[in-house]
Amino acid sequence: MEPVAKPSITAIILTFNEELHIARCIERLWPLVERIVVVDSFSTDRTVEIARDLGAEVLQRPFVNQADQFQWALDTVTVTSAWTIRLDADEYCEPELIATLHARLSQLPDTVQGVVLRRKMIFRGRWIRHGTYYPVYLLRVWRTGSAYVEQRWMDEHIRLHNGDSVTITDGDFVDENLGTIGDWTAKHNNYATRHMVDFVGRSIGVIAAEPRPTERRARWKRVLREDVFGGAPLYLRSVLYFIYRYVFRLGFLDGRTGFVWHFMHGFWLFMLIDAKIDEAQRQIAQHGRDSFLPWLKDRYNMVISDDRLIR
Repeated sequence: MEPVAKPSITAIILTFNEELHIARCIERLWPLVERIVVVDSFSTDRTVEIARDLGAEVLQRPFVNQADQFQWALDTVTVTSAWTIRLDADEYCEPELIATLHARLSQLPDTVQGVVLRRKMIFRGRWIRHGTYYPVYLLRVWRTGSAYVEQRWMDEHIRLHNGDSVTITDGDFVDENLGTIGDWTAKHNNYATRHMVDFVGRSIGVIAAEPRPTERRARWKRVLREDVFGGAPLYLRSVLYFIYRYVFRLGFLDGRTGFVWHFMHGFWLFMLIDAKIDEAQRQIAQHGRDSFLPWLKDRYNMVISDDRLIR
C-alpha cells in the first residue's frame, strides 16, 4: 500500500525557554506537517538548539505578548503550504487527530477556511474532564492567509477574515505542561498581569478594543467573560466562579488532582487577577488615568505599543 501523503500544512510555534516541551511538540507534529517554524523570544536554555536539531526553522524576536508575536509570525513567515496550524510548545496532537486531518483536509470545500479542534487538558498526568474544561474548542488550523490574531494581552484567539469553519471531534490536541507547580504559578502570575492590563486598559479607554467574534460559540464565551463575569464585583466573582466550576459543573469528579487544578486555575488565578485589577484601579483613582501606562512600565516592565493605544 502506498503511504498517505502529508497534508500541505506549516506549523508555527512560539517559544521561550521550552526545552522541557519542544522536542515532544515537534516530534509529534512531523507526521502531520511539511514544515515547522519556531518563533523564539531569545531563549536562554536549549530550546533553539533542540528545535533546529529536529528539523524546525527558528526565527527570533523580542516578546511583547502572544498576540503581537504570533501576528508578526503570520506577517513575516513566507508560508507556501495550503494550511497553517498553531500549537503552543507544551501542546501536541494525538495520533487520531493527525489521522483525521490527513483524511479530511483535502476534502473540505473552498468555502471552509478554518478548522476548529478540540483541546484536552492534562494536569499532573490526569485528564481534566469536568468543570468546563472538556471539551474546549479552538480554531487552530486555517487556510494560509485567511486568518489573523486578536490583538489582546490575554486570551487572544485566531479569527478568520471570512468564510466558514468546521469542527473536528475525532481526536484532540493536548495541553500538557510538564513543569513544576512553581513553574505553573510563575507562568499564571504573568497571565494574571496580562489579564489586568487587558481589562483595565479597555475599561478606561486606553487600549483599543477588538470587535466581538462572529462565531457563535466564541461570541457567547466572550459575553460570559466580559459582560457577566467582568461586570460582577471584584473578589466575589472569583468565589462564585470556583463554586460554579467545582460544584455545578462537576469539577469534584476529577479527584484530588482535579481539586488542585480547579482551585488553582478556577479560584487562585482569578483571585490574583482581581487583586491586580484592584491595585491598578487604586493607582488610577489616586493619580489619574494618565498614570496607568507609566505605572505599568515602572511596576511590571510592560509597555503597550503605540498602535494599540487610543490617543
